[in-house]
Amino acid sequence: MEVEKFQYDNKIVSKFALATVVWGIIGMLVGLLIACQLVWPELNLTAWLTFGRIRPLHTNAVIFAFVGNGIFAGVYYSLQRLLKTRMWSDKLSEINFWGWQLIILAAVITLPMGYTTSKEYAELEWPIDIAITVLWVVFGWNMMATILKRRVKHLYVAIWFYIATFVTVAVLHIVNSFEIPVHFMKSYSWYAGVQDALVQWWYGHNAVAFFLTTPYLGLMYYFVPKAANRPVYSYRLSIIHFWALIFIYIWAGPHHLLYTALPDWAQSLGVVFSIMLIAPSWGGMLNGLLTLRGAWDKVRDNVVLKFMVVALTSYGMATFEGPMLSLKSVNLISHFTDWTIAHVHVGGLGWNGMLTFGMLYFIVPKIYKNGLYSKKLANAHFWIATLGILLYAIPMYWAGFTQGLMWQKFTPEGTLVNGEFLDTVTQLRPYFIMRAAGGALFIIGAIMMGYNLLKTALGGSLVRNEDAEAVNTLKVKHVKEKNEYWHKVVERKPVRMLVLSLIVILIGGAIEIIPTFLVSSNVKTISSVKPYTPLELEGRDIYIREGCNNCHSQMVRPLRFETARYGEYSKAGEFVYDHPFLWGSKRTGPDLHREGVGNKQNRPDYWHYLHMMEPTLISPGSIMPAYPWLLEDDLNVKHTLNKLKAMKDLGVPYEITDEQTVLNIMSNQGESIARNILNEIAKKSGEDYTEQEVEQMKSKEIIALIAYLQRLGSDINKIEDNKTE
Repeated sequence: MEVEKFQYDNKIVSKFALATVVWGIIGMLVGLLIACQLVWPELNLTAWLTFGRIRPLHTNAVIFAFVGNGIFAGVYYSLQRLLKTRMWSDKLSEINFWGWQLIILAAVITLPMGYTTSKEYAELEWPIDIAITVLWVVFGWNMMATILKRRVKHLYVAIWFYIATFVTVAVLHIVNSFEIPVHFMKSYSWYAGVQDALVQWWYGHNAVAFFLTTPYLGLMYYFVPKAANRPVYSYRLSIIHFWALIFIYIWAGPHHLLYTALPDWAQSLGVVFSIMLIAPSWGGMLNGLLTLRGAWDKVRDNVVLKFMVVALTSYGMATFEGPMLSLKSVNLISHFTDWTIAHVHVGGLGWNGMLTFGMLYFIVPKIYKNGLYSKKLANAHFWIATLGILLYAIPMYWAGFTQGLMWQKFTPEGTLVNGEFLDTVTQLRPYFIMRAAGGALFIIGAIMMGYNLLKTALGGSLVRNEDAEAVNTLKVKHVKEKNEYWHKVVERKPVRMLVLSLIVILIGGAIEIIPTFLVSSNVKTISSVKPYTPLELEGRDIYIREGCNNCHSQMVRPLRFETARYGEYSKAGEFVYDHPFLWGSKRTGPDLHREGVGNKQNRPDYWHYLHMMEPTLISPGSIMPAYPWLLEDDLNVKHTLNKLKAMKDLGVPYEITDEQTVLNIMSNQGESIARNILNEIAKKSGEDYTEQEVEQMKSKEIIALIAYLQRLGSDINKIEDNKTE
């Protein structure tokens, strides 16, 4: 057979590698800032730098900017070499790179400005969602076209994971992003309440599965054998690992919603499949580690393999802990606590971070044809990063155990020992300090790597178009071997692989999601639950804008220690008009679902006014930032009528008349709240307020937010027996 000559495109790899380092350091620095804000709340310097607004910036920067660019760098490098061909289109590769950076830049601008959907890992608003869809199709098109023009017959296991990643992320993103636009940077989720929660965590958990896991498993299957110069341990184990993982993973999302208003059958499915996940996950981890069997002396001397081993170990720990956290007895303690934060960062820092570092140390010297500038610096980075992970995770585990147990502790008389939620917050300050120190160490290591790789690149020369040659075995007519393994047939057919992957991942999602929408008994309505008033709806949007759901949940679970603290447990029918749902996933502050007038807290309007103006006046020791701009800025009612119309299109039973009527309704409700506040101020100052002051105050954003907070959970008290229709 004739040897064909061609060239690999290293220029696109170098661009994505550079972006990975730059965005990684930026995303981690934002993470360090929010970690410090939980210790020193005065670091919430401006409206656009508050914890609530930049916490989603941190997650998006780390997931989509750092890990996302890392995926593209690794895929573009390995895919060409596995297929013995250049990428199908250099132009599509460039569009993929620059388009992705523009999306990240859009996130950097919009999230601090408060443009957010509030849905975890999917906070970006609808125009950016569309851009993500287009860019993902560009990437997938280029990848599949490259696979089809390959020079090798069989597809290596890494490519299976790349294909599954492309098709599943596309499905997840599109389904979860159904929303109705109100204006250019505002939309409402197509789904409501329980259905929205299920779709979101079907997406959220599988964003971890198919963006943070499957592509990285593909990279592991390429770079570990390459760095060790050994074949992968078991071909058959890789087959079981791949198909079992993508089938089972898609079912596990409901384990994020245990003890909530989600139907019990969906929760149980999530638990069962989460436990089953241990087998394929550990199969993949062991396949990676056992590839190094007999080569452990190389690990001692090879810094790339050191990072890979810690990455695989972290993957094993996280994928064992995840199923354990899905058990209701464990979830009872862990949910809403910092235990979850520790778990996530063992995966994020240990699995994704360390594998990315190892991959970059492998790629950059190769494409710049230069030895690594400093192996000592790389080894120092390894130990600093490892120490940083430990210093981050261990205090967060301890904080999680402390929170979970303090929340549940009762006196012999049957009352809560820590009746004030703030008691648990002040107890955690030392752990938050240690967490910040661990994060700082990890960032220092990343900066060291950036310097090391920069010096490596400057000392060499980028081989933009690397010469290569190979025999095109695809042109050779296939002759079936006598004992050819059945899976070889699938490996020769990339389109078949894509379609089979799509079918496998759709099964679990369809079985969980469709009945929740079609069977009415899953979400029973409650006659007393009514839509939000126009002012309350505006207040809810302010609540979302400020990222309050990043610290406060709105889901009282049917557990004794929760109902004793917050009041009546939350019912599915209470959320039927919530687009999007706001159940939350972390309690840095108390749950707010029963915050409304007439419930357990029974806080007056003036309390909320002071609490937003200066939280420590109301709650000494609070780490909540102040929101003075809410007291100063006028409420923007320009889009209120359009918001009501959008909600009506989504099935919320609003009786919409004209804009002036809506404004009058808002004015009357706002005036009532403003007078309540001014009456209290007058009592304390001894001076009467004027009608002009009423007019000024009722138009402020704080009034709308208070209206929303006072409505939360109050509908359920309007019926005596809480019976459903």
